[in-house]
Amino acid sequence: MTQPLEMLIETPSQTGGPYVHIGCIPSFAGVEGIYPEDLGLSPIAKGARGEAITVTGSIYDGTGWAMRDAMLESWQADAAGLHPGQQGADPNVSGFCRFAADKDSGEFTLKTVKPGPVMGRDGPLMAPHISLWIVARGINIGLNTRVYFDDEDNSADPLLARIEQRHRVDTLIAKTTGVGAYRFDVRLQGEGETVFLDL
Repeated sequence: MTQPLEMLIETPSQTGGPYVHIGCIPSFAGVEGIYPEDLGLSPIAKGARGEAITVTGSIYDGTGWAMRDAMLESWQADAAGLHPGQQGADPNVSGFCRFAADKDSGEFTLKTVKPGPVMGRDGPLMAPHISLWIVARGINIGLNTRVYFDDEDNSADPLLARIEQRHRVDTLIAKTTGVGAYRFDVRLQGEGETVFLDL
């Protein structure tokens, strides 16, 4: 027998709390022995071709507080702009990483190789970028965004070209801080709010 719809109530949503870390990166959360090492610990293996880079940053909430419980996943192409499974792709680049913000500072670190432009049939299709997925307290559905680089030509990238509020494009650009080092901060709301993608 079907229950009348007026008697059904919506199940409350729940933000990503400590259980997302326990389930996805148990060793980081202090739960040892589930896996030899947390899945997706690095997007690259020894011998990966390309320029080694480090991207650091923080996820800031609406009050400007660095979120110390954020977990991130990243996806990217290899240095030639190829993804795993494509012919000629670097076998030492999985392109996937799962990592967390530091429990004390709220800062995250991603060590990888700089991705190349993603190629289409007629040449470069997308500027070099890293896709990010972010979960943390207060986030009911994971947020998707991208990291582009300030030392690359991003002018023809189709995603960046679709952002109507042109001043917000800068929220997707990682800034060079040294040789092979970039800073990319994410702001969830307020002034300088990062552009998020509806994927």
